[in-house]
Amino acid sequence: MHPVAPDNLWIAFGLTAAAGLATAVGSLLVLFSKRPNPRLLAFGLAFAGGAMVYVSLSEILNKSVASFAQAYGDRLGFTYGTLWFLGGVLLVVLIDHLVPNPHETLDKQDPAFKDKNRSSIRRVGLLSAVAITAHNFPEGLATFFATLESPSVGLPLAFAIAIHNIPEGIAIAVPVYFATGRKSYAFGASLLSGLAEPIGAAIGYFALAGSLSHATFGAVFGLIAGIMVFLALDELLPAAKRYAKGHETVYGLVIGMATIAISLVLFKW
Repeated sequence: MHPVAPDNLWIAFGLTAAAGLATAVGSLLVLFSKRPNPRLLAFGLAFAGGAMVYVSLSEILNKSVASFAQAYGDRLGFTYGTLWFLGGVLLVVLIDHLVPNPHETLDKQDPAFKDKNRSSIRRVGLLSAVAITAHNFPEGLATFFATLESPSVGLPLAFAIAIHNIPEGIAIAVPVYFATGRKSYAFGASLLSGLAEPIGAAIGYFALAGSLSHATFGAVFGLIAGIMVFLALDELLPAAKRYAKGHETVYGLVIGMATIAISLVLFKW
């Protein structure tokens, strides 16, 4: 049985909830600001992408390999960790295939909104909320289990996912607000989508609570690493590039990696 510190359990739930509820922050940006700064948004998305890729490949994947190694030995540990990493990538590909994530087309300034009637926009908002909520479940699992094993890894991952969730909140709030004219509806829809992360974490924990062995943690960490790397490369960096006017994407990517690298070094001290 893999030991879990009680304090880590509450920290893990708290960080997961905070990261998920960042979607509500995105909706507030829609409701109370004229227009988000696109260059700042590009930098923030790239920063989150760099942070997620770095922490996934340098820490979470290594934890998967180490956990499997404790259960099966070094050679099989590396093999199983790699296979579960690839499994995480395939899982997100499957989710994308079954529930396409539409938020890349939901720019607040998208002129298409002016050409559609309210019922059509309402449908777009509903589909966006459903799709983003489906994508939030594995993110919640990622934040929770990473923090459960090591808060020093979970904290930077939660921060990166929180940044990632802000534009998702925008993606949900824009069509709902345009369709209904109700700020409360737009905020509520974003908030409910963000709650999928702590709910996903709770479901995952109680489903696995009786079998938290080294092999279980190895499998979960491998999946997490694959999911996070794919999300960063498929969603965050392309979105950052669309909003960028210059070198914001590469600067954000490198600074995001450097920030996580330095924070992990400091956690060791």
